[in-house]
Amino acid sequence: MKICLVTAFPPSRDALNEYGFHIASELRQLQGIDLTVLADEYSPMLPELDGFSVVRCWKFNSLRNPWRVLKAIRREKPDVVWFNLGFASFGGEALPAFLGIAIPFFARITGSYTHVTLHQLMETVDLKDAGVRFPLAYKVGGFIATQMVLFANSVSVMLPAYRNVLKEKYGRGAVYVRRHGIFSSRPEYPDFSKRGNPEQRILAFGKWGTYKRLEPLLEAFDEVVERCPEARLVVAGTDHPKTPGYLQGLQQRYAHRKEINFIGYIAEEEIPELLQRSSIAVLPYTSSAGSSGIAHLACTYGVPMVASDIPDFRRLADEEGIAIDFFTPGDIKALAEHLADLLGNRERQVEMALQNVSAALRMSMPEIIREYLRTFELRQGIEAMRSISRLRKLPRWFPMRNRLVKRKAKVLMRSTLNDAGIMPAPLSNPEPAEVVYMSDASRRDVPVSKTGTDGM
Repeated sequence: MKICLVTAFPPSRDALNEYGFHIASELRQLQGIDLTVLADEYSPMLPELDGFSVVRCWKFNSLRNPWRVLKAIRREKPDVVWFNLGFASFGGEALPAFLGIAIPFFARITGSYTHVTLHQLMETVDLKDAGVRFPLAYKVGGFIATQMVLFANSVSVMLPAYRNVLKEKYGRGAVYVRRHGIFSSRPEYPDFSKRGNPEQRILAFGKWGTYKRLEPLLEAFDEVVERCPEARLVVAGTDHPKTPGYLQGLQQRYAHRKEINFIGYIAEEEIPELLQRSSIAVLPYTSSAGSSGIAHLACTYGVPMVASDIPDFRRLADEEGIAIDFFTPGDIKALAEHLADLLGNRERQVEMALQNVSAALRMSMPEIIREYLRTFELRQGIEAMRSISRLRKLPRWFPMRNRLVKRKAKVLMRSTLNDAGIMPAPLSNPEPAEVVYMSDASRRDVPVSKTGTDGM
């Protein structure tokens, strides 16, 4: 199977580049998968990561992205075009963002099989927190953009509640629930010898400045240090595209505080050590924009979490069994109390760490990627059978009707047998009715979410 993965991709630092990297890392290890990453351009350019076939064919905030991506797809001729997207993946301005989110629609109507992994919904984003100036226009644009996304052959979201929103509000589309997964083939057992020895590190990680703001945490940290003198605050990550200079301003303001450390962008190879040395990961968001990658990263290394009590975090805790200590959003005193109490309770830290690494075991990236691939196989089989059915409905007098049906059936049979690992014998005159079936792997994989609803 030849797959084109459309995503931000390292060394680029744009949104979802880490998730795109981990999807690609798993796909390239699978036999029978020919992967090309259709990635974003960035500046200054650096050497590409070893072992990946990468085509840099789009750019953040460019109006030419649809034309350039479609041109690359036509050149690669993939079996599946897989989009790893949020609504702002292609731009921080309205028009390039809208044109970018419409690319899966354009790709499908030009003949490609398309799948979209959609990390957020417009309905769940607090537009005020996101810094949107014209919320009504964004809501209308978001509705139209979501309609276009649902034109893809299939769509995956990461929380059952998101699927429910799409089904109830839009009423169409092949929507699946796929867990976000951890950024690893397996989680790492927490190394408790590195935590609280002697420092108790609180880690804040993300793209800061919109709904992820640090002022409440920095204010709460004063009280935390009074109760736990060994506490240290580590701020990792970069500015959100809408708030350039945000972190630099805070770093200058707190430059005199030796217990607060701004460490900036973290390279992939530095993440394990950073997480293993963190006693707590804190997520002081005022709203959410999807299933949190930072929360799943913390699970990978068994890090306890303190997070704002917002719906998406509650869903993660309930549906994925993640241990999170909740505080009221914006309540600085409550945040300080939760952090200080957890830092002072070693037994609770160990309990939450083990619960999170146990949750991570149930959502490893290899298993999630296999679910995607089974979905692609199943959906492609269904689409092929529908195309044969449409051909057979043509009038019998239609020129070359029988030949078209037989040819389509032969292609489907060959693909089915190859998926099952069986080399087909030459057929002189295959009958369509005898070859329209799916492999055993496809019959086993009915697209069902964790809530028991089907994905069709």
